[in-house]
Amino acid sequence: MSTLLKIFNPATGQWLADVPADDARSVALKARAARAAQPRWAATPMTERLAAMRRFRASLGTGIEALAKTLTQEVGKPISQSRNEIKGVLGRIDFFIEQTESAVRDEHVFDDGAMHEQITHVPLGVVGNISAWNYPYLVGCNVLVPALLTGNAVLYKPSEHAALTGLHIAQLLHAAGFPTDVVQVVVGAADVGTALLGQPLDGLFFTGSHATGVRIAQALAPRLVKLQLELGGKDPVYVRADADPKSAAESLADGAMYNTGQSCCSVERIYVHDSLYDTFVEHFLATVAGFRLGDPMDGDTYIGAITRAPQLDVLDAQVADARSRGATLRCGGTRLPGPGNWYAPTVFTEVDHSMALMREESFGPIIGIQKVGDDDEAVTLMNDTRYGLTAGVFSRDEAHARELLSRVNAGTVYWNCCDRVSPRLPWSGHGDSGLGLTLSTHGIRTFTRPRAWHLRRP
Repeated sequence: MSTLLKIFNPATGQWLADVPADDARSVALKARAARAAQPRWAATPMTERLAAMRRFRASLGTGIEALAKTLTQEVGKPISQSRNEIKGVLGRIDFFIEQTESAVRDEHVFDDGAMHEQITHVPLGVVGNISAWNYPYLVGCNVLVPALLTGNAVLYKPSEHAALTGLHIAQLLHAAGFPTDVVQVVVGAADVGTALLGQPLDGLFFTGSHATGVRIAQALAPRLVKLQLELGGKDPVYVRADADPKSAAESLADGAMYNTGQSCCSVERIYVHDSLYDTFVEHFLATVAGFRLGDPMDGDTYIGAITRAPQLDVLDAQVADARSRGATLRCGGTRLPGPGNWYAPTVFTEVDHSMALMREESFGPIIGIQKVGDDDEAVTLMNDTRYGLTAGVFSRDEAHARELLSRVNAGTVYWNCCDRVSPRLPWSGHGDSGLGLTLSTHGIRTFTRPRAWHLRRP
């Protein structure tokens, strides 16, 4: 660990810290330590694991202000949204605390007196977690919490863009009673992730881009490692003719621009019935105009910085492409002056699927709004994508909304809401949005393998 990972504030460009980075040797040493520690952790009573998790939850709750400040400085997220993320993860942890024991309880499925059939749920062993920077608490804890509660050891690689936050999470877990060898943090960029993939893992859980997910799948395929990939999305929403255009516009503007559009389930394309189109666009633009852009440490700021500077090039390219193909720029469309990574909230109308804006993930404060003539056209366009993470319909008629959503290829669907995740429901995707799932009781069991018992009495 002789090199340093340099961390800068994306809102100001200022240096924040140098963090010692791992290398291939240190990653291998941590993997061996995790392997040696995992059996003892798996044998630790569930009551003790749950007690440690309650202590971890309590420390998050009492440390919100300091933790939120670090998160905002590191990723450029507005401070109010950093607080919201940490508060939100408390409820998610509560779900895992309440549900894990019953989710992995032994199942007695048959007994005729002579033969007894039983299912037990065995920890995977040592799992790798390559996590994301946009919601490091929520995304990280989707893996860390159920993995640890079900008896696994975790090699946790926070994003290099959220390394300080990742180290804080690990420190709090250790202080709460999770053994240091059971929760190992590996710090660094892509080379460290590659070193992690080279370890003898029993599972790998990744959140990030489709391109990186494919490379991970290719690397692990010969070893048949259990794999969960939460990848990108190009999440569509349809505003039906019977919707309230003002209410839909206000909700969808927030869904498109919250966290500066840097969410895998951000609203990325909007289809509006032509009878509501002009009214909807008017309300949408008015809502976006009210979003305050500025210092992320200001509690009134809504639009923060772009975390990764290269994403500015992606946004510029989508804007140029949309304009060249006839889209109408209604606001924004430019980088903002000054230090740091800033992009103006951007709205296009008169868009179509010839434009990258409506086909490729944006991951920024930019949205295209397309007019449609009827429900069938909307569904066809919503499904015209290689992704399938979330999709939504705004309508006063639940039956019609359900019917439309049943025809959309998406792991999560919304009626009159968007950009929402619940720990009680599985989080998964179709197509290039990934493999496997997290959250819900299904997401708890994904950190175990079922063992089938055939027990014949003599």
